[in-house]
Amino acid sequence: MATPITIGAAGGEYMESVVVVEWRVKPGDTVKAGEVVAVVETAKAATEVTAPCDGTMGRILAEEGAEVGVKDPIGLIGEGELDTPPAQAPGVTLPAEKAVPAAPAVPRKAGRVVASPVARKVAAREGVDLEALAGTGPRGRIKRRDVEAALRAGGAGSGAASFAEEAGPLAVTRGGGGEGAPILLIHGFASDAMVWRAVERALGKVRPVIRVELPCHGQSPKRRIGSFRELARAVTEAVDALDAGPVHLVGHSLGGAVALALADTRPQVVRSLMLLAPAGLGPEMEGTITAGLCRATRVESLAPWLKRLVGDPAIVTEKYAAAAMQARADARLRAAQTALAGVLFPDGTQAMDLTAALSRTAVPARIVWGKADALLPWRHAIAAPGTVGLHLLEGIGHMPHVEAPETVARILQDLIAAAESGGPR
Repeated sequence: MATPITIGAAGGEYMESVVVVEWRVKPGDTVKAGEVVAVVETAKAATEVTAPCDGTMGRILAEEGAEVGVKDPIGLIGEGELDTPPAQAPGVTLPAEKAVPAAPAVPRKAGRVVASPVARKVAAREGVDLEALAGTGPRGRIKRRDVEAALRAGGAGSGAASFAEEAGPLAVTRGGGGEGAPILLIHGFASDAMVWRAVERALGKVRPVIRVELPCHGQSPKRRIGSFRELARAVTEAVDALDAGPVHLVGHSLGGAVALALADTRPQVVRSLMLLAPAGLGPEMEGTITAGLCRATRVESLAPWLKRLVGDPAIVTEKYAAAAMQARADARLRAAQTALAGVLFPDGTQAMDLTAALSRTAVPARIVWGKADALLPWRHAIAAPGTVGLHLLEGIGHMPHVEAPETVARILQDLIAAAESGGPR
């Protein structure tokens, strides 16, 4: 005779059914009374189900993904039939992909998403846009099975397509202090304005600092960018709106390419130009790094790619990686950046070419590049004309402003001094 494993009080007073999310044991395992043997999804949360007695796990009556009535047994402890017949005949216990939904999908009311916590957790982890889904739960509630169905379908609502385009200006923050022409900073791909903290500390509060965040990054709106030209235009419009006067422009990686385009099209607003490992000076790049950054949903999967960005992997501590992952926790942001990478870096290639713009640079300019850069080859800097100063840093990777902020700050101060004195470039 066997003892049934039931949902018990986990189902809640007003619930009729739950979905089996996970089995923690398998037939033949020894279990103890009170041991967690399964997890079910209720209307409010994922809830653990415990063994009612000591024994050996017998048959599983409800596979993962099955929806069952709250009074139905989901498994047996011991061999044979039930010691006591269930209060009612078992309900639907087919796996989710074979099951007939308890109710047809109910169209969602505009502006309101009702989803179970488990569904929200899975959607956030996998990059599924809940707003694109219709729920099959009571009154259209989105359940885990709806999210998983969207993932299996691979269509709207999942992956790179799962973000809604947002309106509004690019995010701009200010810092620094003092007086004079401000320093305007543009970060690289998959980064944000916070990446400048170290170099700002090294600079001191000697002059105003303006940070602009690229579309699909940080607090800027997520947009479907169709080309590099469109990306550069968005940043140019943001800088025009600032009306900050001539600025000392600094750009890193993709932000360097944007800064170069800005200097080429708006030379009147750029007093000097500093490019840190800029994109756009050659087609080669290590596309697996950008793909890995876009794909990572956990600290454990993000940290290895962050370490590829620096010359000394020890710089990327667990705390650093956790903070970076927290900044990328929004699945819609990752989806937007994935879509942007597909446009700018198709097949792991830099699609934009700014070597001509670099040759036209009319303002004092410097390029700083780490010789241990694994993402973009430092030899692309050789494309610069003789009027552009070149600083190649030994042992530094793709993030010189993070790895060597004091050196970057010193080079920038020298550049600013030369530009403002009218001395040699």
